[in-house]
Amino acid sequence: MPRRRIEEQNLHAQRWVISYADFITLMFAFFVVMYAISSVNEEKYKQVADSLSGVFAGPEGDAERAIEGQSETDPAGIGVFRGGEENSRVPTVKIIQPKPENSAVLKAIGDQMEVQFKKLISSGHVAVQSNNLWVALELGANLVYPEGGALPAITSDPVFERVAKIVNQYDNPIHVEGYTDNQFISSDEYPSNWELSAARAAGVVRILELNKVKPQRMAAVGFGEYQPLADNGTEDGRKVNRRIVIVITRDRKTQRVVSAFGSEQVSEDAVSGILTESGLPESAIEKVVDEQGRISFRRKDQTQPIDIETLTSPESFAPPTQESPQ
Repeated sequence: MPRRRIEEQNLHAQRWVISYADFITLMFAFFVVMYAISSVNEEKYKQVADSLSGVFAGPEGDAERAIEGQSETDPAGIGVFRGGEENSRVPTVKIIQPKPENSAVLKAIGDQMEVQFKKLISSGHVAVQSNNLWVALELGANLVYPEGGALPAITSDPVFERVAKIVNQYDNPIHVEGYTDNQFISSDEYPSNWELSAARAAGVVRILELNKVKPQRMAAVGFGEYQPLADNGTEDGRKVNRRIVIVITRDRKTQRVVSAFGSEQVSEDAVSGILTESGLPESAIEKVVDEQGRISFRRKDQTQPIDIETLTSPESFAPPTQESPQ
């Protein structure tokens, strides 16, 4: 029988342990040196902690701890909420009440639009709504745009020419609101109804600019499908919801408030409360959802909600018997 050969053991198989031990030794030496050269100055640490505590404590906190060398009664203070240097060059913001003639200008604009678009109003393609704060000219999107498009049709040019002729007589701010129905749209150009509504509003702004309306006066806002006036479940309802609204406001402050909510979703008294110096803050405006799921905004002290149909009816925009103080 042949003799079995005994395999020799590899004496170098565990040499990695030596390298690993050397590495750990070096790391230990490194951290020992780092610790040795570092020193914590407790006094400076306490000083920094006290300073930060004074900054963020606020009026109710311990904000009067003094930094070394500064008196605790230092009137300048050390905090963000208490003391600090006063910049006397910052102007005081004052809200100036608008002049009564501004509302008279809006009434003149509304009257001219009702005369210019009398036939379109009677046919239901156009609606004019006005109050003491803004005038809104609502155009059916089918009158202005082809279905799914955002380039105004050539046949709508006379409408915008008449609008420009009226608004060019005044300097009131203008913004255009775009609305769509809830039908799904997705393309490279318009991924959703947001883009479509904004593009339609921008298209009207461009046409008005071509008719010599100053671009500094104008803005475009797209609300998409989320502020319907009618039920999107029917074709007639979707036709109503596809619309463009040209809003001429009394001043810039009014424009910002109305464009934030939408001219057809907020009431005149709610906007007046936000604008007046002693009026309501925006947080005092509440949202109301009716049985059809439509949204409107009202002042919280009102007992009855303001329905969208009420807001958009001609009776709701009749001028008051006395001049409003706002």
